[in-house]
Amino acid sequence: MADDSKTNDVGDRYAQALFDLAMDNDALKAVEADMETLSRALAESKDLKRLVESPAFTAEDKGRGLVAVAAKSKVHMLTAKFLGLLAANGRARDLAHVITAFRNLAAAHRGAVTAEVVSALPLTPAQSKGIAAALRQSLGKEPEITTRVDPALLGGLKVLVGSRLFDASLKSKLDSLKFALKRA
Repeated sequence: MADDSKTNDVGDRYAQALFDLAMDNDALKAVEADMETLSRALAESKDLKRLVESPAFTAEDKGRGLVAVAAKSKVHMLTAKFLGLLAANGRARDLAHVITAFRNLAAAHRGAVTAEVVSALPLTPAQSKGIAAALRQSLGKEPEITTRVDPALLGGLKVLVGSRLFDASLKSKLDSLKFALKRA
């Protein structure tokens, strides 16, 4: 199993390189939109996720797959070239982390902060507004929220802001209780 910190460092470096190129080429908005498109594609397509994460596929296979996704999604030329480079360098498995790190860089550039909210059930618009307001008040910055559903949480929320995790999920509370009971 790969060391996650090394993978994250590599993903951060690739994201920084893409961000710098997007800034230099006055393509930040286009590349940022492409990152959102790719994020949705990874979340919605099990085949794409398997392609980028599985060691069973060669770098060439991953490159062809990512180029096909880029062409179908009509991404900016810079994004398409970047995806090819990522695959050619054997780093397609880091795509999800690159997307997250790129979002964070783009948000920081705008003076905002990104937050990922994970819930057991899809959030209603009112719940999303409430979470955004709470984050705005506690962080002092405008949050850019992405949501994800994870039924394993059972209830409650997990909110990831940068490297900080706020875990108010029922699963974590039950795990803590189970651990406490084992020690007693």
